[in-house]
Amino acid sequence: MGDPSLKTLLENLPAPCREVDEVWKAEKAGKAEKAGKADAEGILQTGAWDDTGGLADPGGSQRAPDRRREAGPAVPPGHAAFADLVDLAPAAAFIRDGDGRYLWANHAYAHLYGTVPQQLVGRYIEDFDTPAEADRFRALDQQILTRGSPVRHTLRYLRQDGTTGRAVGHRFPVREQSRSCIAGIYVDITDHLRATAQRQEAEENLSALRDHSGLPCALLSANGRVIEASVAAAELFHLGLTDLVGRRAHTLLAPEPGPDLDRLHRRWNSLIARRTRRVETTAVLVDTHGLQRRAELHLTTIGHSAGRARHVWAVITHQSLAHEAHPPLTAAQIRILSLLAQGSSNSDIAASLNLSRQTLDYHLSRLRHLLGAATRPALVARAYVLGILAPHAWPPRSATAAHPLSTA
Repeated sequence: MGDPSLKTLLENLPAPCREVDEVWKAEKAGKAEKAGKADAEGILQTGAWDDTGGLADPGGSQRAPDRRREAGPAVPPGHAAFADLVDLAPAAAFIRDGDGRYLWANHAYAHLYGTVPQQLVGRYIEDFDTPAEADRFRALDQQILTRGSPVRHTLRYLRQDGTTGRAVGHRFPVREQSRSCIAGIYVDITDHLRATAQRQEAEENLSALRDHSGLPCALLSANGRVIEASVAAAELFHLGLTDLVGRRAHTLLAPEPGPDLDRLHRRWNSLIARRTRRVETTAVLVDTHGLQRRAELHLTTIGHSAGRARHVWAVITHQSLAHEAHPPLTAAQIRILSLLAQGSSNSDIAASLNLSRQTLDYHLSRLRHLLGAATRPALVARAYVLGILAPHAWPPRSATAAHPLSTA
Protein backbone atom coordinates (compact mmCIF):
# COMPACT_ATOMS: atom_id res chain seq x y z
CA MET A 1 0.00 0.00 0.00
CA GLY A 2 1.41 3.39 -0.94
CA ASP A 3 2.05 6.19 1.53
CA PRO A 4 -0.87 8.47 0.50
CA SER A 5 -3.56 5.79 0.81
CA LEU A 6 -2.27 4.51 4.15
CA LYS A 7 -2.15 8.02 5.54
CA THR A 8 -5.68 8.75 4.31
CA LEU A 9 -7.01 5.51 5.74
CA LEU A 10 -5.43 6.16 9.13
CA GLU A 11 -6.67 9.72 9.26
CA ASN A 12 -10.22 8.38 9.06
CA LEU A 13 -9.72 5.95 11.93
CA PRO A 14 -11.14 6.78 15.40
CA ALA A 15 -9.25 9.21 17.62
CA PRO A 16 -7.12 6.61 19.50
CA CYS A 17 -5.69 5.39 16.20
CA ARG A 18 -4.94 8.93 15.06
CA GLU A 19 -3.02 9.50 18.27
CA VAL A 20 -0.85 6.49 17.47
CA ASP A 21 -0.35 7.97 14.00
CA GLU A 22 1.16 11.11 15.54
CA VAL A 23 3.59 9.05 17.64
CA TRP A 24 4.66 7.12 14.56
CA LYS A 25 5.37 10.32 12.66
CA ALA A 26 7.69 11.41 15.43
CA GLU A 27 9.51 8.06 15.38
CA LYS A 28 9.78 8.13 11.61
CA ALA A 29 11.21 11.65 11.63
CA GLY A 30 13.83 10.67 14.23
CA LYS A 31 14.91 7.61 12.30
CA ALA A 32 15.07 9.53 9.04
CA GLU A 33 17.40 12.07 10.59
CA LYS A 34 19.71 9.37 11.87
CA ALA A 35 19.77 7.28 8.71
CA GLY A 36 19.87 10.22 6.31
CA LYS A 37 16.98 11.82 4.53
CA ALA A 38 18.07 10.68 1.07
CA ASP A 39 18.28 7.01 2.03
CA ALA A 40 14.88 7.05 3.74
CA GLU A 41 13.22 8.74 0.79
CA GLY A 42 14.81 6.28 -1.59
CA ILE A 43 13.44 3.27 0.26
CA LEU A 44 9.99 4.83 0.55
CA GLN A 45 9.86 5.66 -3.13
CA THR A 46 11.13 2.35 -4.51
CA GLY A 47 9.96 -0.23 -2.02
CA ALA A 48 11.95 -2.66 -4.22
CA TRP A 49 11.41 -6.34 -3.50
CA ASP A 50 13.66 -9.02 -4.89
CA ASP A 51 12.57 -12.31 -6.43
CA THR A 52 12.57 -14.17 -3.10
CA GLY A 53 10.12 -11.78 -1.50
CA GLY A 54 12.72 -10.00 0.69
CA LEU A 55 13.58 -6.35 0.57
CA ALA A 56 16.76 -5.85 -1.42
CA ASP A 57 19.51 -4.45 0.79
CA PRO A 58 22.11 -2.07 -0.73
CA GLY A 59 24.85 -4.23 0.79
CA GLY A 60 23.58 -7.38 -0.90
CA SER A 61 21.95 -9.07 2.11
CA GLN A 62 18.27 -10.02 2.11
CA ARG A 63 15.60 -9.86 4.79
CA ALA A 64 13.22 -12.73 5.28
CA PRO A 65 9.90 -12.23 3.46
CA ASP A 66 7.07 -10.89 5.65
CA ARG A 67 4.04 -13.05 4.92
CA ARG A 68 1.74 -10.49 6.51
CA ARG A 69 2.38 -8.16 3.58
CA GLU A 70 1.24 -10.62 0.90
CA ALA A 71 -2.39 -9.44 1.03
CA GLY A 72 -1.76 -6.31 -1.02
CA PRO A 73 0.75 -3.85 -2.43
CA ALA A 74 4.19 -3.63 -0.89
CA VAL A 75 4.26 -1.65 2.34
CA PRO A 76 7.17 0.75 2.79
CA PRO A 77 9.27 -0.37 5.76
CA GLY A 78 8.65 2.86 7.68
CA HIS A 79 4.92 2.11 7.64
CA ALA A 80 5.16 -1.43 8.99
CA ALA A 81 3.75 -0.57 12.41
CA PHE A 82 0.71 1.05 10.87
CA ALA A 83 0.24 -1.73 8.36
CA ASP A 84 0.09 -4.22 11.25
CA LEU A 85 -2.28 -1.96 13.16
CA VAL A 86 -4.79 -1.69 10.33
CA ASP A 87 -4.28 -5.25 9.13
CA LEU A 88 -5.04 -6.77 12.54
CA ALA A 89 -7.57 -4.20 13.75
CA PRO A 90 -11.02 -5.59 14.69
CA ALA A 91 -12.64 -3.03 12.38
CA ALA A 92 -13.13 -4.33 8.82
CA ALA A 93 -11.25 -2.20 6.26
CA PHE A 94 -10.70 -2.35 2.50
CA ILE A 95 -9.51 -0.39 -0.53
CA ARG A 96 -11.09 -0.85 -3.99
CA ASP A 97 -10.46 0.84 -7.28
CA GLY A 98 -13.15 2.50 -9.34
CA ASP A 99 -13.87 -0.78 -11.17
CA GLY A 100 -14.73 -2.59 -7.92
CA ARG A 101 -11.49 -4.54 -7.74
CA TYR A 102 -9.95 -5.08 -4.31
CA LEU A 103 -6.50 -3.58 -3.88
CA TRP A 104 -6.21 -4.31 -0.17
CA ALA A 105 -8.26 -5.70 2.72
CA ASN A 106 -7.51 -6.55 6.32
CA HIS A 107 -8.28 -9.78 8.13
CA ALA A 108 -11.47 -8.50 9.77
CA TYR A 109 -12.92 -7.59 6.37
CA ALA A 110 -11.93 -10.91 4.80
CA HIS A 111 -13.46 -12.73 7.77
CA LEU A 112 -16.86 -11.29 6.87
CA TYR A 113 -16.68 -13.34 3.68
CA GLY A 114 -15.20 -16.41 5.31
CA THR A 115 -11.84 -16.04 3.61
CA VAL A 116 -8.41 -14.45 3.99
CA PRO A 117 -7.09 -11.14 2.58
CA GLN A 118 -4.96 -12.89 -0.04
CA GLN A 119 -8.09 -14.35 -1.63
CA LEU A 120 -9.75 -10.92 -1.89
CA VAL A 121 -6.99 -8.84 -3.46
CA GLY A 122 -7.23 -8.66 -7.22
CA ARG A 123 -10.80 -9.92 -7.35
CA TYR A 124 -14.04 -7.98 -7.77
CA ILE A 125 -17.10 -7.26 -5.64
CA GLU A 126 -19.22 -9.66 -7.70
CA ASP A 127 -16.89 -12.51 -6.79
CA PHE A 128 -18.08 -12.36 -3.17
CA ASP A 129 -21.46 -10.58 -3.09
CA THR A 130 -24.76 -11.29 -4.77
CA PRO A 131 -25.49 -9.22 -7.90
CA ALA A 132 -27.96 -7.02 -6.02
CA GLU A 133 -25.50 -6.41 -3.17
CA ALA A 134 -22.64 -5.79 -5.59
CA ASP A 135 -24.68 -3.19 -7.50
CA ARG A 136 -25.52 -1.44 -4.25
CA PHE A 137 -21.90 -1.36 -3.10
CA ARG A 138 -20.72 -0.13 -6.51
CA ALA A 139 -23.28 2.67 -6.34
CA LEU A 140 -21.94 3.67 -2.91
CA ASP A 141 -18.39 3.67 -4.25
CA GLN A 142 -19.37 5.94 -7.16
CA GLN A 143 -21.12 8.33 -4.78
CA ILE A 144 -17.92 8.64 -2.75
CA LEU A 145 -15.82 9.27 -5.85
CA THR A 146 -18.32 11.89 -7.05
CA ARG A 147 -18.56 13.64 -3.67
CA GLY A 148 -14.84 13.54 -3.05
CA SER A 149 -15.35 13.58 0.72
CA PRO A 150 -15.78 10.96 3.49
CA VAL A 151 -19.23 9.71 4.47
CA ARG A 152 -20.18 8.08 7.76
CA HIS A 153 -23.15 5.76 7.44
CA THR A 154 -24.77 2.50 8.49
CA LEU A 155 -25.32 -0.26 5.97
CA ARG A 156 -26.93 -3.67 5.80
CA TYR A 157 -25.14 -6.66 4.34
CA LEU A 158 -25.69 -10.38 3.93
CA ARG A 159 -23.69 -12.46 6.40
CA GLN A 160 -22.19 -15.85 5.67
CA ASP A 161 -24.90 -17.60 7.69
CA GLY A 162 -27.60 -16.03 5.51
CA THR A 163 -28.76 -13.48 8.08
CA THR A 164 -28.71 -9.73 7.59
CA GLY A 165 -25.89 -7.88 9.31
CA ARG A 166 -25.47 -4.22 10.19
CA ALA A 167 -22.23 -2.26 10.10
CA VAL A 168 -21.35 1.36 10.83
CA GLY A 169 -18.27 3.18 9.60
CA HIS A 170 -16.70 5.53 7.05
CA ARG A 171 -16.25 5.29 3.31
CA PHE A 172 -13.91 7.80 1.71
CA PRO A 173 -11.80 8.50 -1.41
CA VAL A 174 -8.05 7.77 -1.47
CA ARG A 175 -5.25 7.94 -4.01
CA GLU A 176 -3.59 4.63 -4.75
CA GLN A 177 -0.98 4.28 -7.48
CA SER A 178 -2.10 7.59 -9.02
CA ARG A 179 -5.71 6.40 -9.20
CA SER A 180 -8.81 7.54 -7.36
CA CYS A 181 -9.96 4.65 -5.19
CA ILE A 182 -12.43 4.02 -2.43
CA ALA A 183 -11.52 2.97 1.11
CA GLY A 184 -13.84 1.90 3.88
CA ILE A 185 -13.56 0.96 7.51
CA TYR A 186 -16.52 -0.53 9.39
CA VAL A 187 -17.48 -2.05 12.71
CA ASP A 188 -20.05 -4.83 12.76
CA ILE A 189 -22.83 -3.80 15.14
CA THR A 190 -25.21 -6.68 14.44
CA ASP A 191 -24.73 -8.39 17.79
CA HIS A 192 -24.85 -5.05 19.60
CA LEU A 193 -28.14 -4.11 17.95
CA ARG A 194 -29.57 -7.55 18.64
CA ALA A 195 -28.58 -7.35 22.31
CA THR A 196 -30.03 -3.85 22.55
CA ALA A 197 -33.31 -5.00 21.01
CA GLN A 198 -33.49 -7.97 23.37
CA ARG A 199 -32.84 -5.72 26.35
CA GLN A 200 -35.52 -3.27 25.24
CA GLU A 201 -37.97 -6.13 24.79
CA ALA A 202 -37.14 -7.48 28.26
CA GLU A 203 -37.60 -4.03 29.79
CA GLU A 204 -40.95 -3.62 28.02
CA ASN A 205 -42.11 -7.03 29.23
CA LEU A 206 -41.01 -6.21 32.77
CA SER A 207 -42.78 -2.85 32.64
CA ALA A 208 -45.95 -4.52 31.39
CA LEU A 209 -45.77 -7.14 34.14
CA ARG A 210 -45.00 -4.51 36.77
CA ASP A 211 -47.72 -2.06 35.76
CA HIS A 212 -50.52 -4.36 34.59
CA SER A 213 -50.30 -7.41 36.84
CA GLY A 214 -51.96 -5.53 39.69
CA LEU A 215 -49.29 -6.71 42.12
CA PRO A 216 -47.65 -4.05 44.29
CA CYS A 217 -43.91 -4.35 43.61
CA ALA A 218 -40.82 -2.21 43.86
CA LEU A 219 -37.14 -2.36 42.98
CA LEU A 220 -35.03 -1.48 46.02
CA SER A 221 -31.37 -0.55 46.26
CA ALA A 222 -29.06 -2.32 48.71
CA ASN A 223 -29.56 0.49 51.22
CA GLY A 224 -33.34 0.15 50.97
CA ARG A 225 -34.27 3.05 48.72
CA VAL A 226 -37.10 2.67 46.19
CA ILE A 227 -35.66 2.89 42.67
CA GLU A 228 -38.81 2.08 40.71
CA ALA A 229 -42.27 0.86 41.63
CA SER A 230 -45.58 -0.24 40.16
CA VAL A 231 -48.71 1.87 40.15
CA ALA A 232 -50.33 -0.68 42.48
CA ALA A 233 -47.56 -0.14 45.02
CA ALA A 234 -48.08 3.62 44.95
CA GLU A 235 -51.84 3.16 45.39
CA LEU A 236 -51.25 0.82 48.32
CA PHE A 237 -49.54 3.60 50.26
CA HIS A 238 -51.83 6.36 48.90
CA LEU A 239 -48.86 8.01 47.21
CA GLY A 240 -48.16 9.29 43.75
CA LEU A 241 -45.68 7.16 41.84
CA THR A 242 -43.13 9.98 41.74
CA ASP A 243 -43.52 10.41 45.52
CA LEU A 244 -42.88 6.73 46.19
CA VAL A 245 -39.73 6.51 44.05
CA GLY A 246 -36.77 7.72 46.08
CA ARG A 247 -38.27 6.94 49.49
CA ARG A 248 -36.49 4.81 52.04
CA ALA A 249 -38.30 1.49 52.46
CA HIS A 250 -38.18 1.59 56.27
CA THR A 251 -40.49 4.63 56.23
CA LEU A 252 -43.18 2.38 54.72
CA LEU A 253 -43.04 -0.12 57.62
CA ALA A 254 -45.01 0.11 60.85
CA PRO A 255 -42.63 1.72 63.37
CA GLU A 256 -43.40 -0.52 66.36
CA PRO A 257 -40.33 -2.66 67.17
CA GLY A 258 -40.89 -6.36 67.56
CA PRO A 259 -39.87 -9.82 66.39
CA ASP A 260 -41.42 -9.23 62.94
CA LEU A 261 -39.21 -6.24 62.22
CA ASP A 262 -36.10 -7.92 63.62
CA ARG A 263 -36.72 -10.99 61.45
CA LEU A 264 -37.22 -8.82 58.38
CA HIS A 265 -33.93 -7.00 59.03
CA ARG A 266 -32.04 -10.29 59.43
CA ARG A 267 -33.44 -11.67 56.20
CA TRP A 268 -32.73 -8.45 54.33
CA ASN A 269 -29.09 -8.52 55.47
CA SER A 270 -28.86 -12.15 54.38
CA LEU A 271 -30.11 -11.18 50.93
CA ILE A 272 -27.69 -8.28 50.53
CA ALA A 273 -24.76 -10.43 51.69
CA ARG A 274 -25.86 -13.06 49.12
CA ARG A 275 -26.20 -15.78 51.73
CA THR A 276 -29.59 -16.41 50.15
CA ARG A 277 -31.19 -15.47 46.83
CA ARG A 278 -34.89 -15.39 47.68
CA VAL A 279 -36.91 -14.77 50.85
CA GLU A 280 -40.60 -15.04 51.68
CA THR A 281 -41.66 -13.16 54.78
CA THR A 282 -44.34 -10.87 56.19
CA ALA A 283 -44.26 -7.25 57.32
CA VAL A 284 -46.70 -4.66 58.62
CA LEU A 285 -46.94 -1.73 56.20
CA VAL A 286 -48.28 1.71 56.98
CA ASP A 287 -49.74 4.15 54.45
CA THR A 288 -49.84 7.93 54.50
CA HIS A 289 -53.20 7.82 56.37
CA GLY A 290 -51.61 5.88 59.22
CA LEU A 291 -53.51 2.69 58.42
CA GLN A 292 -51.67 -0.58 58.76
CA ARG A 293 -51.88 -3.88 56.93
CA ARG A 294 -49.91 -7.08 57.05
CA ALA A 295 -48.44 -8.14 53.73
CA GLU A 296 -46.70 -11.21 52.40
CA LEU A 297 -43.40 -10.14 50.83
CA HIS A 298 -41.33 -12.00 48.24
CA LEU A 299 -37.81 -10.55 48.13
CA THR A 300 -35.44 -11.57 45.32
CA THR A 301 -31.96 -10.29 44.56
CA ILE A 302 -30.94 -9.44 41.00
CA GLY A 303 -27.54 -9.01 39.35
CA HIS A 304 -24.48 -11.23 39.24
CA SER A 305 -22.12 -9.45 41.60
CA ALA A 306 -20.09 -11.92 43.63
CA GLY A 307 -19.98 -9.67 46.69
CA ARG A 308 -23.05 -7.75 47.77
CA ALA A 309 -26.39 -7.68 45.99
CA ARG A 310 -27.05 -4.28 44.43
CA HIS A 311 -30.83 -4.51 43.97
CA VAL A 312 -33.77 -6.42 45.38
CA TRP A 313 -37.22 -6.86 43.88
CA ALA A 314 -39.97 -6.77 46.52
CA VAL A 315 -43.36 -8.18 45.47
CA ILE A 316 -46.48 -8.19 47.68
CA THR A 317 -48.55 -11.28 46.91
CA HIS A 318 -51.15 -10.94 49.67
CA GLN A 319 -52.22 -8.11 51.94
CA SER A 320 -54.65 -7.79 54.79
CA LEU A 321 -57.43 -5.30 55.26
CA ALA A 322 -56.20 -1.82 56.22
CA HIS A 323 -56.91 -1.04 59.88
CA GLU A 324 -56.05 1.30 62.69
CA ALA A 325 -53.03 0.36 64.74
CA HIS A 326 -53.93 -1.81 67.75
CA PRO A 327 -51.86 -3.24 70.58
CA PRO A 328 -50.04 -6.41 69.57
CA LEU A 329 -51.76 -9.63 70.52
CA THR A 330 -50.20 -12.02 72.98
CA ALA A 331 -49.15 -15.52 71.99
CA ALA A 332 -52.09 -16.93 74.00
CA GLN A 333 -54.58 -14.69 72.17
CA ILE A 334 -53.26 -15.71 68.74
CA ARG A 335 -53.40 -19.37 69.78
CA ILE A 336 -57.03 -18.90 70.89
CA LEU A 337 -57.90 -17.38 67.49
CA SER A 338 -56.28 -20.30 65.63
CA LEU A 339 -58.23 -22.82 67.72
CA LEU A 340 -61.45 -20.88 67.13
CA ALA A 341 -60.76 -20.97 63.37
CA GLN A 342 -60.22 -24.72 63.66
CA GLY A 343 -63.69 -25.10 65.17
CA SER A 344 -62.75 -25.92 68.75
CA SER A 345 -65.26 -25.30 71.52
CA ASN A 346 -64.54 -23.08 74.52
CA SER A 347 -64.00 -26.11 76.75
CA ASP A 348 -61.60 -27.67 74.21
CA ILE A 349 -59.65 -24.38 73.96
CA ALA A 350 -59.43 -24.03 77.74
CA ALA A 351 -58.21 -27.61 78.10
CA SER A 352 -55.69 -27.23 75.27
CA LEU A 353 -54.16 -24.10 76.77
CA ASN A 354 -54.58 -25.12 80.43
CA LEU A 355 -56.76 -22.08 81.09
CA SER A 356 -59.69 -21.69 83.40
CA ARG A 357 -63.05 -20.81 81.87
CA GLN A 358 -62.89 -17.38 83.49
CA THR A 359 -59.46 -16.69 81.98
CA LEU A 360 -60.62 -17.86 78.55
CA ASP A 361 -63.72 -15.66 78.75
CA TYR A 362 -61.48 -12.70 79.60
CA HIS A 363 -59.31 -13.34 76.54
CA LEU A 364 -62.33 -13.71 74.27
CA SER A 365 -63.83 -10.48 75.60
CA ARG A 366 -60.54 -8.70 75.06
CA LEU A 367 -60.25 -10.04 71.50
CA ARG A 368 -63.78 -8.91 70.64
CA HIS A 369 -62.87 -5.41 71.76
CA LEU A 370 -59.51 -5.27 69.95
CA LEU A 371 -60.78 -6.72 66.68
CA GLY A 372 -64.22 -5.14 66.70
CA ALA A 373 -66.04 -8.49 66.45
CA ALA A 374 -69.09 -9.49 68.52
CA THR A 375 -69.25 -13.23 67.80
CA ARG A 376 -66.94 -16.21 67.41
CA PRO A 377 -67.35 -16.38 63.59
CA ALA A 378 -66.72 -12.64 63.39
CA LEU A 379 -63.55 -13.05 65.45
CA VAL A 380 -62.25 -15.70 63.02
CA ALA A 381 -63.14 -13.62 59.97
CA ARG A 382 -61.45 -10.52 61.36
CA ALA A 383 -58.36 -12.54 62.28
CA TYR A 384 -57.99 -13.52 58.63
CA VAL A 385 -58.72 -10.20 56.96
CA LEU A 386 -56.42 -8.35 59.37
CA GLY A 387 -53.57 -10.74 58.57
CA ILE A 388 -53.33 -12.24 62.06
CA LEU A 389 -53.87 -15.78 60.75
CA ALA A 390 -52.10 -17.13 57.68
CA PRO A 391 -54.61 -17.19 54.79
CA HIS A 392 -53.25 -20.28 53.04
CA ALA A 393 -52.55 -22.62 55.95
CA TRP A 394 -54.41 -25.49 57.62
CA PRO A 395 -54.62 -26.14 60.47
CA PRO A 396 -54.93 -22.43 61.19
CA ARG A 397 -51.77 -20.74 62.39
CA SER A 398 -50.31 -17.33 63.01
CA ALA A 399 -49.29 -15.36 59.92
CA THR A 400 -45.94 -14.69 61.62
CA ALA A 401 -45.17 -18.28 62.61
CA ALA A 402 -41.54 -19.08 61.96
CA HIS A 403 -42.35 -22.55 60.59
CA PRO A 404 -45.23 -23.46 58.23
CA LEU A 405 -46.40 -26.26 60.57
CA SER A 406 -46.21 -24.13 63.67
CA THR A 407 -49.54 -23.25 65.28
CA ALA A 408 -48.06 -20.45 67.40
